[in-house]
Amino acid sequence: MITLRPGSHAYRLLLLLAAAGEFPAHSLHLLGSVRSLETLVHRLERTQQFRTEAGADLGCCRMLSVSGRRNRRTIRLYKSALPLLNALDPAALEQYLALTGGHRFSGSDAHIQRNHRVAETLAMCQSAGIEFRPYALPPLQKQQITRVVPASPAFYIARSLKKLDSTEMNKTIFTRLTGALFTHETCYAVYNTRSAAMKWSGMGEFKTAQHLSELARMNAGIPRADHALLLGECMDVAFQTIQESDKGHRMELRFDRIYPHIHFIPMDRQGIRLLRILSLPDWNEQILSAAFPSEWRSDGPGIMEYDARRDGTFILSHLDGDLARLVRLRQALEHTDLPFEVLCFSWQSAFLRDYLGSRVALRELSLEALEASLGIGTGDQEPQEEEIVM
Repeated sequence: MITLRPGSHAYRLLLLLAAAGEFPAHSLHLLGSVRSLETLVHRLERTQQFRTEAGADLGCCRMLSVSGRRNRRTIRLYKSALPLLNALDPAALEQYLALTGGHRFSGSDAHIQRNHRVAETLAMCQSAGIEFRPYALPPLQKQQITRVVPASPAFYIARSLKKLDSTEMNKTIFTRLTGALFTHETCYAVYNTRSAAMKWSGMGEFKTAQHLSELARMNAGIPRADHALLLGECMDVAFQTIQESDKGHRMELRFDRIYPHIHFIPMDRQGIRLLRILSLPDWNEQILSAAFPSEWRSDGPGIMEYDARRDGTFILSHLDGDLARLVRLRQALEHTDLPFEVLCFSWQSAFLRDYLGSRVALRELSLEALEASLGIGTGDQEPQEEEIVM
């Protein structure tokens, strides 16, 4: 018997599949222990008895089906499991049926990969404590300026954003744009580039940023969507993306001009914890206050970007993973001999050394130390195991 307890692996999988339709089997690590989850998925491919946390019987059914080969394997709900969604929330079932066209799936690889990009983004949000369920969020609108988005962090899937666009926006931008994250005073455009370097589509991305800015202003009172989150499988993706940007010839359409702040988030447990930090109120000030004594802090904009200064050495914080600031820093370093230091996490060091070379010194800060200073704990607890009675 499997108990669908909030916070358990089975419960979390059910929520994700209701919102995304399918989930890539090779990304189970985003939800917790891979070994535990793979064992659970195998069990859920067979008929099981389900019950609620309160003990109510939900009947017997097969919950999951898994198909595809190797890294293309996809996890979907089995049709007999739809009553579980209804028991979870009737709105969840209604949303799922609308998403999948009545529990029908395309065999197109492009369609599946698109769903997987969204599902991985939702998994990151779920693990970071960000609301992502479409049926639990008030719909965005473009009729009047009013507060629509919740006060707490909320992720809106790209599909809902696209419906509100009145122009013929380039469809290719929705290949990697997975949605928008509204968190306190910030609206992030969220991209998932997986294992490939992000190739920005120039004018298409510019129009996307304009569209999101309008939605942010109308629904959250945020004047501009000038931040983006770039999800990728590893730090090599960040390096490839930033090198790709250096090849651009039209400066006004380069990614760091469209989004002055682009934060790279690796799709692993470290990235989930960083995403949680970037969802805090006034996160930038909180990070800088925790990292530097007040007497070191920059007192305003200068000829180059930096966050602190110690004994004549300028220091920039890369604790937020901002790639756009790195681009501007490297350009500035070509015109000055001033000593410079970058503050980073250990898992960012190799990437920073490859991109900035020996021109700057690197100083590492542990993620645990920053989390402790921010008062949010490690945030890396394993989800509850299911109660399974054989």
